[in-house]
Amino acid sequence: MGTAPAPLLKVCGATTEAEVRAARAGGADLLGLWHGVPGGRSDLTAERLTALAAATREGDGPVPVLVTFAHDAEAIAETALAAGVRWLQLHAFQPPSTVAALRAELPDAMIVKAVHLQDGRCLERPLLSAYAHTGTDLFLVDTTTADGRVGSTGVSAPPEAVRALLPALERPFLLAGGVRADARGRYAEVTGHPGYRGVDVDSAARGPDGLLDRAAVARLVHAWTAPAPLPGAVPPPEGTTP
Repeated sequence: MGTAPAPLLKVCGATTEAEVRAARAGGADLLGLWHGVPGGRSDLTAERLTALAAATREGDGPVPVLVTFAHDAEAIAETALAAGVRWLQLHAFQPPSTVAALRAELPDAMIVKAVHLQDGRCLERPLLSAYAHTGTDLFLVDTTTADGRVGSTGVSAPPEAVRALLPALERPFLLAGGVRADARGRYAEVTGHPGYRGVDVDSAARGPDGLLDRAAVARLVHAWTAPAPLPGAVPPPEGTTP
């Protein structure tokens, strides 16, 4: 029997080379770079996306991930190729046809499809099998706000809703939605699931200045990618460095 892959820590929303360095120093595995997120506070031009993707790839840095709300598979593929990015995260409500078209454009890409919980219900549930069979490699289980806003909402995914969704995913998954360093205990059944591949974090990876922070990233790496704690173990307090 093979060993499950080590869980990954993805931090999202870098906009500067300093944030790239902080993510690298903190031990992040993946770094989300926004492009095609209208009005998004971390949205990058194509030129900045290319520059930060190159900075991310330097040395033993994290893997850059293009995070987009765009629906045009041809345009997404063109942007990814120009930036030298292989991981693609479709974070809005793109249909399975977009996944299929993107897979045709980029057969070797790693395609991550976000799905969204609202009031404990997965909005894309009727489409999960279609997403899985048109080219999705990983699902990302995220949340929406009450008014339907998606992406870096800071709203935590209810553990019971995530657990109920897992049998329907058909692919491995990342957990997102208000993920904090001190919250792993609430998700013990989720992180113990064979499909668990790690977490995607934005707000909790930032310091008081709102920028990605090495110490905050390191706490998240320790909390979510280490082996599951023994029953009764007490996690380190929020705000301490492991």
